[in-house]
Amino acid sequence: MGKASTCHSRDLRLFMTDASHSSFRTFDPAQEEGAVPPQRSALRDRLRQGTPPAAEAAAPAPERVRSYDPATMGPPADPQPEEGLRPLTQSELIERAPPRPEAPKPAPEPKPKAEREPEVLSESATQPIGVVLEIAGSGSTIAIDLQRLTQCTEDADPSVALAGQVGSQIKIRVGQTWLLASVRNQKQGRDPGSIIANIDFLGEGQEERLTGRLHGFKRGVTRYPVPGAMVYPATTPDLRQVYASDGRDAITIGKVYPTKDIRAGLYVDAMLGKHFALLGSTGTGKSTSAALILHRICEAAPEGHIVMIDPHGEYSAAFRNTGVILDVSNLQMPYWLMNFEEHCEVLLTAQGADRNVDADILAKCLLAARSKSRLATTMGKITVDSPIPYLLSDLTNEIQTQMGKLDKSTTTAPYMRLKNKLDELKADPRYQFMFSGMLVGDTMAEFICKIFRMPADGRPISIIDVSGVPSDITATVVAVLSRLVFDFAIWGREEKTRPVLLVCEEAHRYVPSEKNADGNSVGKILSRIAKEGRKYGVSLGLITQRPSDLAEGVLSQCGTIISMRLNNERDQHFVKAAMPEGARGFLDAIPALRNRECIICGEGVAIPMRVAFDTLDESKRPASEDPSFVELWSKSGGEEEAVERIVQRWRSQG
Repeated sequence: MGKASTCHSRDLRLFMTDASHSSFRTFDPAQEEGAVPPQRSALRDRLRQGTPPAAEAAAPAPERVRSYDPATMGPPADPQPEEGLRPLTQSELIERAPPRPEAPKPAPEPKPKAEREPEVLSESATQPIGVVLEIAGSGSTIAIDLQRLTQCTEDADPSVALAGQVGSQIKIRVGQTWLLASVRNQKQGRDPGSIIANIDFLGEGQEERLTGRLHGFKRGVTRYPVPGAMVYPATTPDLRQVYASDGRDAITIGKVYPTKDIRAGLYVDAMLGKHFALLGSTGTGKSTSAALILHRICEAAPEGHIVMIDPHGEYSAAFRNTGVILDVSNLQMPYWLMNFEEHCEVLLTAQGADRNVDADILAKCLLAARSKSRLATTMGKITVDSPIPYLLSDLTNEIQTQMGKLDKSTTTAPYMRLKNKLDELKADPRYQFMFSGMLVGDTMAEFICKIFRMPADGRPISIIDVSGVPSDITATVVAVLSRLVFDFAIWGREEKTRPVLLVCEEAHRYVPSEKNADGNSVGKILSRIAKEGRKYGVSLGLITQRPSDLAEGVLSQCGTIISMRLNNERDQHFVKAAMPEGARGFLDAIPALRNRECIICGEGVAIPMRVAFDTLDESKRPASEDPSFVELWSKSGGEEEAVERIVQRWRSQG
């Protein structure tokens, strides 16, 4: 391997310094023959488009061509159309429009590209930087010439300037196609002037005959290069074709790194159809990035249906004008929507064998209470899980009735535990949003329309602020809301209802890993949505700062992963194992990301990419900014009044 590396590095330098040297043909004659047209065409286009017409007529242009590849000076037929084009002045920016009817397609691009064209088609962009040494199924080993790498760093095109570096993109010609790859790592070759790098294949695209550029990019590889194939830097125009939309509906969220103007897009159907996860350590801009993505989705689909679980109340400020905010003051979630398992989580306090006894009593009494409803008499047979309204007083009376039938030798403790817990819930004002006597009416359809935004009326997202919900039933409230989303989709299959997106912030609290699992129903229903939701039109979005604390199977079900900086090494390994594709060169950059930067992999993007998020308007940001200690601690006044107001709200639990 080392001997081959030294040999290839020496041949590569000879190729760079003298194109006429005999070693030019040692790699692959067919490869060399296929390499001529883009060098000739790209360089000629550069001279035509980047040089004034008067200068084009001068002699230096042929001199420059001759210095790179004598073959381009051969047939005189190529310059003839160029002479006919020169009187057209500015039309020279449109690439050979007269002879090729399809050439007007890039017509909209000349204005924004006018300043970039000389940079994109520079010598560094058109000359190889390395050679393929070894080929494997998913990647390859290449040798990079250090001198060429240094020359590329001075190029004005940022994509060319980073060519060959870890995380950058390079391209390899295979016949009439370009194979795009990402540089995973680097190490010093045995020769001081060479670098050995491993690359991961991303996809391939066709080569334009006139310009040599890449177009029609598709993920996956159908034809592999052979050892000796030349490696070229991927230019900004190449990446623009790679990241360009393929016609599917997409939202733009930022700019692709390291380019200055290529917009990063997410394919909405692919991202939501197979779930997504947004990961990032605290302080990396995770909440603002989540708000940005949701705002873009709402703008693209103003009649959508999005339900977001907000455990800290930070997203209310971000969606006050574009969504509906629901908290303990206006949620009004009927208690009878809970199924039997959720009733047990709220009403049962015993553990072990006593809990099983209490559950049996509750099941019998709950079914009897539901059966007393007038709605139940019209439904025929019902179960303990049926969402049939019932009176809390009916449940209490049924418990007392069953307790009165006991023998003297039988303990009444299980019945008293249930009765006391019911009385506690009815008397505690913190639970009135759910266990109020006013919620006995059949309002299930109205509640679902309110939560799911049906109709949306231009406000497609509902923020469920559970920060004011008592901590002992928070998980149950989230479980009820999540189950309603899933059950509604299942029972609505014949109606062809619109899909619903459920976004869960702090997801590791509700879908914990096995070692942290407490058996709550919320973890079961969210896991089921992750596995089966897409079949019924339910999309799941998970937002968390501790991906390693998530249930193992949930993150792997997310087809699109948006990872911001992760400081914990355990989290980094967990994310790498769950990524949908092996773009290891991108994933290694996770701990080195800046704030508001991310790596996006999976179904929602054409290829893995590093993205700098757009700046969100102040009015659309969540209330998650860190306080300025220096600024706040340098002011005084009003502390006593503020403390009194806080204590008043504290006592009233409002």
